[in-house]
Amino acid sequence: MAPAFAAFPESEHRDRLARARKALKAAGFDFCISVAPEHLFYFGGYECWVSVNAPQALLFSVDEGEPAIVLRDVDLSIARESSWIKNLNTYRLILEDPAALIAKLAKQMGLKAGGRIAVETQSYAITHAFGKSLEQALAPAKIEDATFLLGDLRVVKSPREMVYLREAARFANAGLAAARGAMKKGVTEIGVASALETAMREAGSDYWSIPTELSAGPRSAGGHATPRNRVVEPGELIHAEFSGVSSRYHSACLHTMAMGEPGKRARDIYRLGIESLQAGIAAIRVGVPVADVEEASLVPLRREGLEHTAMMRFGYGIGIAYPPIWLETLQIARGIDRRLEPDMVFVLHSCLELVDEKLGVIQGGTWALTGNGLEMLSGSGAIDLEVY
Repeated sequence: MAPAFAAFPESEHRDRLARARKALKAAGFDFCISVAPEHLFYFGGYECWVSVNAPQALLFSVDEGEPAIVLRDVDLSIARESSWIKNLNTYRLILEDPAALIAKLAKQMGLKAGGRIAVETQSYAITHAFGKSLEQALAPAKIEDATFLLGDLRVVKSPREMVYLREAARFANAGLAAARGAMKKGVTEIGVASALETAMREAGSDYWSIPTELSAGPRSAGGHATPRNRVVEPGELIHAEFSGVSSRYHSACLHTMAMGEPGKRARDIYRLGIESLQAGIAAIRVGVPVADVEEASLVPLRREGLEHTAMMRFGYGIGIAYPPIWLETLQIARGIDRRLEPDMVFVLHSCLELVDEKLGVIQGGTWALTGNGLEMLSGSGAIDLEVY
């Protein structure tokens, strides 16, 4: 019988695990100790956020054999209700050493002395102290980074994943509609955030892995600013970035509006942001280098001498996420040697931050690159400035 809250059938998880084994073996690894919660969910179905403060790990050999999970004892019932994996091993916080338990289990599962162990060493789920403990417990086997090797396996989405992404998009779009409805005289930044967050929860959204980012007026140049208890004044731009979530799959909205008619400079910068967004979107096709997409988005900005205001990458992959981020390993940016593939899902945005002018614009959303072309999932994309 499948676990009560399994998001996928066991067969899909096993297929993913087989792909991971093949990729790891090709890279010369002998064993994997996956600590990122995204991967405990992707490969093992285990759905729990606590990796940030209680070490968890998915263990498997690159050869055949059943995987195992190490987790804190208080979370055992969560694993049983979500994961297909039967080999569950618990520890008591403070009184027992999770690194020692992981090392003992890894050796029982076939890890040899001197073996190469794949670990997502760039994950927030592995602190420096925990990493050092693992190194010591696993020696003489050697830990090496597999953050991108494992993360890249999640970039192309399956049909079942797309069902969750489209549902997450529905939640996000409900939040966007509520944000528009909240744009009334006297509303605060927190008031707008409250409206959109409430609407997403009422629509059925799971919790999101990044706080709602929202700022207005002189705060609008803060790309990652969170809302304050200040009134949105007439003529101010206000922008928000937030995500709907279904079974941990995220679909983000990035949207700028105006509270009453803004000044000419604000309108001009918004128009330029839209031109940048349109130029980048127009460059997207299967097989195109991601660097070329960002280059295209910068052409309108260079014409106006404002390339330096585009401080964000043009796009990034999105899907399974836990706090504190929702970015995947796919980066749509210069300096990245990768091409777009069918069934990728990504956030695209223009983000112009004129810090000295206290003026910022963020506009975009989440798209899927399907066999039928580019499909917008959430957000409004390249539209005229909305004035309320």
